[in-house]
Amino acid sequence: MARIKFDVTIPIFAGAVPNRSYLDYPKVLELARTSESLGYDTLWVADHLTMGEQYRIWECWTILSSLVNVTNQKIGTAMLNVVHRNPALLAKMAATLDVISNGRLHFGIGAGWRRTEVSEYNLPWADSGKVRLDMLDEALTIAKLMWTQDSPSFQGKYYQIDHAYCEPKPKQKPHPPIWIGGGGEKLLLRVVAKHADGWDIPSTPVETYAHKVEVLRQFCKDLGTDFDHIERSIDTNIVVSEDPATGRRVAEWYDWLRDVQSEIGALKPPLKVEDVFIFGNMQTSAGRIEQYIKAGVQRFKFYFFDYPDLYSLERIGKEIIPSFNG
Repeated sequence: MARIKFDVTIPIFAGAVPNRSYLDYPKVLELARTSESLGYDTLWVADHLTMGEQYRIWECWTILSSLVNVTNQKIGTAMLNVVHRNPALLAKMAATLDVISNGRLHFGIGAGWRRTEVSEYNLPWADSGKVRLDMLDEALTIAKLMWTQDSPSFQGKYYQIDHAYCEPKPKQKPHPPIWIGGGGEKLLLRVVAKHADGWDIPSTPVETYAHKVEVLRQFCKDLGTDFDHIERSIDTNIVVSEDPATGRRVAEWYDWLRDVQSEIGALKPPLKVEDVFIFGNMQTSAGRIEQYIKAGVQRFKFYFFDYPDLYSLERIGKEIIPSFNG
């Protein structure tokens, strides 16, 4: 079996974890350095503009760039909103970061879902998910052209480039791994099958994940692409705790987040926290991880519920990572 990878998603908005007010950059540096020492593979950063308690959030690319010389871990965007930036500019930014990180960038992107922050920043927004997915398709086509050709041109319905140079090219060849986030079974997973080197989905029950893996497999078959080439991950929250009240605190946080970020509630049906997050003692946590692996997960991207405490990060790093990759 291929090595199971364990990653850290950095909480960059107030409320990404139950400590709703916590936003401290020196602690991010400690998190990055500690996770590297424990064998975590990649540091991921989300891409939102106004999110969390009192809308307090850092900007994705700025945080990632600041970490290049802090650790030797890989770094990734989880997931860029296609409408936040012009795709040609985005390709240039990614190429630069891949060069200065010596080929450590994972390029994660999606169709976006949070309309309010886009409207507040007066960026273009399409209510139609199909339109945004078509925009994503074109954006990825442009990025791959700019990363691999000298001065490509492209005329799409939503985006165009005219002999767009992107020099220097990315360090990784033919380009940084492309990750696409989301679980839409009619349209999004088809874009994954067409473009992606990796597919990620937010917290979801094991059975749902396994079903979507099979949907993706069928799209790959339909398009003639290699399903086994696409690495599969889940972006979820975890805490190692012997306290039986942990589940209640997780549920309270989840209810708060869904209420504050109302669009989350519109996107996801009510789910039991024990079905979508990982919490409990070490044995329970390991068992849940094993279930997801059997469902097809090859990489775990963890938000740690007890952050800024690093207890769960350290327990997972010292006990779980070696047990699955010993």
